Amino acid sequence: MAQILDPNIPKIVYSRTSKKTMEGELFIKQHVFDYIISGTSDVFFDGKLHPFKAGDFRFAARNRLSKFVKIPPAGGEYRSISICIDQDTLHEIKDSNITNKKFDNVFLLKPNKAFNNYIDSLIPYLENGGGISEQLLRVKIKEAVLIFLEANPGLKDVLFDFSEPGKIDLEAYMNEHYSFNGELEQFAYLTGRSLSTFKRDFKEIFKTTPNKWLMKKRLDDAYYLIKERGLRPNDAYIEVGFKDYSHFSFAFKKVFGFSPSLAR
Repeated sequence: MAQILDPNIPKIVYSRTSKKTMEGELFIKQHVFDYIISGTSDVFFDGKLHPFKAGDFRFAARNRLSKFVKIPPAGGEYRSISICIDQDTLHEIKDSNITNKKFDNVFLLKPNKAFNNYIDSLIPYLENGGGISEQLLRVKIKEAVLIFLEANPGLKDVLFDFSEPGKIDLEAYMNEHYSFNGELEQFAYLTGRSLSTFKRDFKEIFKTTPNKWLMKKRLDDAYYLIKERGLRPNDAYIEVGFKDYSHFSFAFKKVFGFSPSLAR
């Protein structure tokens, strides 16, 4: 499911699941530090698979699209902690000496002992369900930024880059990211346009509306994945960007004349 977090609200999320979970392409307006406690996680972006394992500290850059899969160990749970870094904290400690280097959407961080000590300090709050007070949360977010920067000084080039997406090639972007199950406002933002400009430019390029084009593109892709690649319909609908199976099944039957299960 597509997500947008308020860039100025700090948040620490504790995730746990005993089932393999695939999340459609995520869009967040915050940088995120992740620590995988148990299980493994696959991330897809730029057409490639990037695997991560228990014990890894990883960083996900804001304003990017990536698809995440959480995989629990045999007989156990996938568990992770995500520290979402708000822009207010970053502005407070910003370093103006940045070089604007290119970074992957998600990448490993060089760990040190302080990382593990930090995670150990969070777990009692998260596992006991008591939560973290707002005042303590802001302290812990700032602490995370400082200790990760100390071990990975190059992070300043992405953490303290406060620029917003610029206007880019709409046709190329949509053909690459049509399976992102977000709203049109998100596509507009990520391509550097207002919603009205996005709709106008889209109509000029594709000769149809964004919603009609997205529906056809996703259904054609789903048909291919089910019939030619042998994917189960329950996996294919997520892969191509539908938010729920019932909507996918109804739209698929309306276009092709039969249910997704009969396409195999």
